[in-house]
Amino acid sequence: MNLGAEIDGFVPPPHPANMMLEGVFASLHPLSVASHADQLFDAFQKDESGMNWSYLSYGPFTSLQSFKTWLASVENLDDPVFFTVMDNANKQAVGLTSFLRITPEHGSIEVGHIHFSPLMQNTILGTEAMYMMMRWAFQAGYRRYEWKCNALNRKSRNAAQRLGLSYEGVFRQHYIHKGRNRDTAWFAAIDTEWPALKRCFERYLDPDNMGEDNRPKSSLTSLTRPLLFKTDTSEFCD
Repeated sequence: MNLGAEIDGFVPPPHPANMMLEGVFASLHPLSVASHADQLFDAFQKDESGMNWSYLSYGPFTSLQSFKTWLASVENLDDPVFFTVMDNANKQAVGLTSFLRITPEHGSIEVGHIHFSPLMQNTILGTEAMYMMMRWAFQAGYRRYEWKCNALNRKSRNAAQRLGLSYEGVFRQHYIHKGRNRDTAWFAAIDTEWPALKRCFERYLDPDNMGEDNRPKSSLTSLTRPLLFKTDTSEFCD
């Protein structure tokens, strides 16, 4: 009887509270209402339609005060742990992200509550922010790095796989979201995949990968696609 590989010598990794991650283009700071609320609100208001909030369980916020109230409710949580994404060039808060479902005892952690303002969408800031979070998790000793999203959220699903997280399936009727059914798509990368994924990010973020038009010569998708795990369920079927 196969009961799975034995795990010997595993040491639970640290919790990601009270830390900052510094990159070339972006940095991640612990969320601070006092320091970040005004800039974040202004950045998110550039999404005039409010569509960027559609798949989040909160928002959009029509006033700075209501936004600050929500930020205050999540500022000091142990799970999720929220970070503000700062644009290093402009010293400006441009987005939010978090670690959640943090389970050091099993070596599993999720990235979520990702909300990038129009100031950082489709820029290298978002890619570097996601890379820094994944790098920290695996270097800290986590075995599994998760991403979940509404199964209807095609942009999020594409983003997960672009970052090298493999599709693992859908939880049907997972919960009710803003009065509507939500099926949840699951994606993940594991520690044995990280060295190859790290090389993909390093190649993509290398200044030599940027062409004269400031666009990457090699897309991240083209680098990570060969590494995505293909689930074969046939072994579980009669």
